[in-house]
Amino acid sequence: MILNKTPQLRSQVVSDEIDLFELFHSIWRQKKLIVGCTVLVGLLGGGYAFLAPKEYQVSSVLRPAAINELDALNRSEVYELPPADALAKVGSALDSYETRLGFFKANEALFQAFQRPGQTLEQSFEEFNRNSIKLILPDPKKTDSLSSYIRLELQYPKDIDGVAILNGFVNYAVASERNQIGADLKVIVNNRLNELKGKINAARANYDTNKESKIAKLLEGDKLKRAQLEDELGALRLQMKMERTNRLAELAEASSIAKSMGIKAPTTPSSMADSSRSGSSQVMRTEVNNQDIPLYFMGTEALEAERTALQKRTSDDFTNPRVAEIGKELQLLVTNREVEVLKKRGNEDIFLKDVEPLRAEVARLHGLNINMSELKLVTIDRRAQEPLSPIKPKKALVIALSLIIGLILGVMAALTRHFILARRETAPYSSLEGNAVSRERKDDEPRV
Repeated sequence: MILNKTPQLRSQVVSDEIDLFELFHSIWRQKKLIVGCTVLVGLLGGGYAFLAPKEYQVSSVLRPAAINELDALNRSEVYELPPADALAKVGSALDSYETRLGFFKANEALFQAFQRPGQTLEQSFEEFNRNSIKLILPDPKKTDSLSSYIRLELQYPKDIDGVAILNGFVNYAVASERNQIGADLKVIVNNRLNELKGKINAARANYDTNKESKIAKLLEGDKLKRAQLEDELGALRLQMKMERTNRLAELAEASSIAKSMGIKAPTTPSSMADSSRSGSSQVMRTEVNNQDIPLYFMGTEALEAERTALQKRTSDDFTNPRVAEIGKELQLLVTNREVEVLKKRGNEDIFLKDVEPLRAEVARLHGLNINMSELKLVTIDRRAQEPLSPIKPKKALVIALSLIIGLILGVMAALTRHFILARRETAPYSSLEGNAVSRERKDDEPRV
């Protein structure tokens, strides 16, 4: 009988199929275990949710400023800053490590909770900068946004004044960027003024050079003309002296001829012919002759008188009107009035050419009065406000996840216990079947 029942037992116990109904029934029988695990893990999750440190989050949104806010700066024609560029500059300042560190150092009292013993100020700031503050920009791939913006978020524990930190940091970044723009504007204006002054100085130097060149040319022209006139005067005097010498020689020769002919008083050839005739008839003659009468007909008295006068002459200047003209011209060259006026100019800047626009630009730049303290770079669309509730831990979510995890753990524990018990129940049947087979092989008995 035992040998006949062994195959049936073996077929019932040793089976690879799992009875799902039996499995669910076994889990249902262990519902207390599952409920206990669920409640235990739920209590642990609830304890964490209520006892874990609370973290809060605040945010601030910045948008481009209105066009009229930057109109004074853009109208300066020195520094052009559209609203979008101003927002980008402020965003760069908010994301700048140096700006954040500067605000951290300037407001250490607000960051006491972030400082750890044994850490330097920079190390404490590094932890805050990496984990607490985050800059969010709009997705450039999304075109449905109405305008560009910058969102700044800050996560902080309970004992930190996050609202003061975020609003203070936004104000600090905007003020820092405003100061930077003011410094850049000042440098640009100074560079522009230096450039304009350089152009004016270059125009003044060019004017001075041209004036000196003009004076030099005028003086050189006067010198050349004076030399030419003096040369002409010397040549003219030499000419007149030679003419006087020649005249003396002619007079001496004519006087000798007249003396030899016995001509003492001025006469004419026809008169000499009549005097040689007899009679005393009174006749008036008119002599027409196209030939020059020889000089000796002047008579020795006139010739000697002229000769004596020429020998006593000390200067021949009066005999030629050109000498007086040359003297006049030389006297005019003593002083060049144009050179004198050029040298006596007082305000020479009024004679500079093409500098009026430069001076107008200098005056305009000096008159720039942009109040940088009132320059509105961005519009703070939303300032940070006290949060209504913490973002971490999320109690409902933590408790729900704890209950789910507890339920899963309970089911897993129930399944594990079910399979362990099932294995223990099948172990005796397996050993009984093994003994029967061994005995059959040992006795070598035929099966019935």
